[in-house]
Amino acid sequence: MKKLLRSNAVQALLGWLLGLYIRVVLATVRWRHENLDCVEPVLAGEAGAVALFWHGRIPLCLATAPQWWRKRTKALISPSADGEFIAQALAMAGFPAIRISTAKPGDTAKARQAVTAFREAVTWVADGGALVVTPDGPRGPNEVIAAGSLQIARRSKQPVFLMGIAANPALQMDTWDRVMFARPFGRGAVVWEGPLYVPPDADEAAVSALIADWSARLSAATRRAEALVGRTPH
Repeated sequence: MKKLLRSNAVQALLGWLLGLYIRVVLATVRWRHENLDCVEPVLAGEAGAVALFWHGRIPLCLATAPQWWRKRTKALISPSADGEFIAQALAMAGFPAIRISTAKPGDTAKARQAVTAFREAVTWVADGGALVVTPDGPRGPNEVIAAGSLQIARRSKQPVFLMGIAANPALQMDTWDRVMFARPFGRGAVVWEGPLYVPPDADEAAVSALIADWSARLSAATRRAEALVGRTPH
């Protein structure tokens, strides 16, 4: 079964279905944005940006598309099987992927690929592109930012924006990331926060402190979005 799910044909079908679903959600849900003005200077200017939202809100992520369509924007996606159909779905929506993952110790081939992808991401953001990232994916832990997105922001010297996303009514699955699927014609909210910066001289301890602080802020923005649509957190 796993081999079947990872076949090119099945991945293409899953990507098409997810791509169709997220476009339907964008078009039919009544989306409300809070603190959107914070990102306007970046959207209207030439600076790059790193934008973060939790992995479990991928099915709702096109709520932010009308904003990021205004810039050259890519998505940072794992090269895993699950990442493949997600990458295809986002490409359908106008967000091509940079594929990157953490290599296991001793896997020199994947380590080289990860370094190449990391450099591509840094260059993209430094040159004025936006990079959308689910910083707790693809394996978790849920709602804990991994260091990679902060390192991209530090190397590129560009701002980070947090995006808390929620919808109601919605189905929330019992998965590691508590993935949420909105029902069409409901209500949705995006809560924006930023710009945030990683100091160029930030050492490992400083990055760890930012991870804890920004993870809490992104979770708080997500809970705020849930409150705006009248949803009780599960």
